[in-house]
Amino acid sequence: MTLNKMMIIGNLGADPELRYTPGGKAVAELRVAVNDRSRGPDGEWQEETQWFRVELWEQAAERAAERLRKGHKVFAEGQLRAREWEGKDGQKRTSLEIRFARVQSLERRDPGESGYSGGFGESGMDAPPAARARAAAPTAAPEVEAIDVDDIPF
Repeated sequence: MTLNKMMIIGNLGADPELRYTPGGKAVAELRVAVNDRSRGPDGEWQEETQWFRVELWEQAAERAAERLRKGHKVFAEGQLRAREWEGKDGQKRTSLEIRFARVQSLERRDPGESGYSGGFGESGMDAPPAARARAAAPTAAPEVEAIDVDDIPF
């Protein structure tokens, strides 16, 4: 048995790029920046940014292109692949890509609010289960406190 799964939380560095294959299938590419802070040898905080390309297909691609924008915080998971190519300057370059991804918007909007982006991916979800439950719950029910993704320790 083998497993190839990558999960990231980061911010979109640009609006999604939507294109169509010759067969008519939609493909969206997201550029996601993941920041890491650590103390350097001198004790000062250093920030490093890793860039990932995230690939979505078909309906998930179209929904992501329609609803996500530069700067949105997203959770993405899928298969990790390294793609190598030669740049215009002749230098060998490597890009980390997450293919066949499932992407979840982490923007703080209610499902009933205009522009809610929910989840996009291979599973075909329009919204996470918790969001669907909140939308279906009676208005008199107590609200559950949302977790701030910045408070997650990893």
